[in-house]
Amino acid sequence: MSNKDKDEVLDDTQDQNQDVTSTENDDNFEAAEELTIEEQLHEDLAKEKDKFMRLFAEFENYKRRTSKERIDLFKTASQDVIVAMLPILDDFERALLHIEEDKEAEEMRKGVLLIYNKLLNTLNQKGLQVIELSAGDTFDADVHEAITQIPAPEEGLKGKIVDVVEKGYKLGEKIIRYPKVVIGK
Repeated sequence: MSNKDKDEVLDDTQDQNQDVTSTENDDNFEAAEELTIEEQLHEDLAKEKDKFMRLFAEFENYKRRTSKERIDLFKTASQDVIVAMLPILDDFERALLHIEEDKEAEEMRKGVLLIYNKLLNTLNQKGLQVIELSAGDTFDADVHEAITQIPAPEEGLKGKIVDVVEKGYKLGEKIIRYPKVVIGK
């Protein structure tokens, strides 16, 4: 074999080796590419799953919030009517105080008391509650409305409620009229 023939055989062998190496490199590249695509798919799936879980949680919170708002709305739906009725309730209480002083109006007092109790019971059935207060209770600015301060008649009444001028009312858990009080200084 001549040198020329040997060179041709060597060239053919090198070409075949390059083809094999190239094929192996292509296979490795394809395997790496498949692995990368698979990793990318898993990553995308995890992202979409996270989005879905967040959206689902947000929707559940929305349902819970709207349900609570609806219940609160039903509880206080009649608030405007009840607030409008409170001055009438106050007038009944003033009338009862005035009638008690007049001994001749005993029968009228019974009739007014009957109507007052009926009105009060109806409002109580709708969720109205009186905020109970008396002289000597601790003043709370979140619950009471101080209309004035006077010198405390006793040392123990300083900073406390001395007199309740107007009753306060709650509808459910919401205060619809704050009690007006006088506090001692």
